[in-house]
Amino acid sequence: MSPRTPETTGLSPGHPAPGRTLKRFRYRAVLPGTGEVRQGTVEGADQSAALHRLRADGLLPIEAHEIAAAATPDGLAVDRRARARLPDSLGELAVLLGAGLPLERALAVVAETAPHPGLRAAFAGLRAQVKAGEPLSRAMAGLPGLFPPVSCAMAEAGEMSGRLDAGLSRLAELLERAAALRQTLISALIYPAMLALVAMGAIGVMLGLVVPQFETLFADMKGELPPATALVLGASTALRQHGLTALALLALLGLGLARWLKRPAVRAALDRQVLRLPLLGPLLSTAETARFARTLAGLVEAGVHLPVALAIARKALGNSHMGAAVEQVAAGLREGGGLSGPLAATGCFPPIALNFLRTGEETAQLPLMLTRLADVLDRDLRTATQRLMSVLTPAITVILGLIVAGIIAAILSAILGLNDLALR
Repeated sequence: MSPRTPETTGLSPGHPAPGRTLKRFRYRAVLPGTGEVRQGTVEGADQSAALHRLRADGLLPIEAHEIAAAATPDGLAVDRRARARLPDSLGELAVLLGAGLPLERALAVVAETAPHPGLRAAFAGLRAQVKAGEPLSRAMAGLPGLFPPVSCAMAEAGEMSGRLDAGLSRLAELLERAAALRQTLISALIYPAMLALVAMGAIGVMLGLVVPQFETLFADMKGELPPATALVLGASTALRQHGLTALALLALLGLGLARWLKRPAVRAALDRQVLRLPLLGPLLSTAETARFARTLAGLVEAGVHLPVALAIARKALGNSHMGAAVEQVAAGLREGGGLSGPLAATGCFPPIALNFLRTGEETAQLPLMLTRLADVLDRDLRTATQRLMSVLTPAITVILGLIVAGIIAAILSAILGLNDLALR
């Protein structure tokens, strides 16, 4: 299979220095061995970085000129709702193209029927650029906030193979499955999160409003209060006197921690340690591997060369440690290395994934095995999440009950002690 270089994001992504932004360059390069001339766009901190990335992908650059970023269509509001409805619009576009409509007309129809104003503006802008002679993949690259890197690569592969409708259909399915999995995980976490919030609110109300009603009653006991009651009264006093200050300090601490975690070295170290946690680590590894496998399967099936597909699929990984491991494997593939062996050496991926990849390499059916792997991991992830939530929800309830019962017991023990004192 000859290498396919996506228009914008098929090349190995670099890491610009802090404070530097990536620029886009239009390039022409020669494919060694065949002499075929490739052209497209590549990102880099400067021209030399762009040329270096071209050479790293096995191309001999002829020229690379900086281009201005594509203008965002007027009125485009790329938000979460627009991205959530993107698979529907892409699927409709694929159906229209499969029915024989020209691309420019199909984009006009989608722009008229898109379910979100941001999508309507985006597809109208795509239609204008396609009508001006731009390939769809290059036009999509001008809207990185709406179209992820895999979108441009799969569209470009469909253009090169002459089956743009099939490429867009696979892309729509890929985005829809990823969104469905993400929605499943979010939905599973909503109830435990609300339960924890209610638990903290109930404890706060008891310490801030209920417990203070008994302070005057216990004022004469002083040193004769039971330890548990003294602890509850002290917590109530601290909450009322320093609660707002502690909340402000926690907010500042959270902001500082968020800024600290944005540092690449800190983020990499944290992501590495998260994978080693007893319960969360395997769950996170499974979710990341499923998303990576499905993205890679779609790219390879669309005809993208494996090293380039790996470089693009790496961006689907939210864990930077796993992403760095895949980037090293992609670099080894360009030098003639394998896939399953180097991935196994990283120690970041579950054993079942390595077995599927090894089978796919041996049978020359890597896209099929990657798709089946993603299906198996998605099923395992849903099962593990349901089990975790089935344990977490009653655990939060029991903890809340124990804390409330402890507060009530502490107050009642002091009241009983007060009655004994009065009898004496």
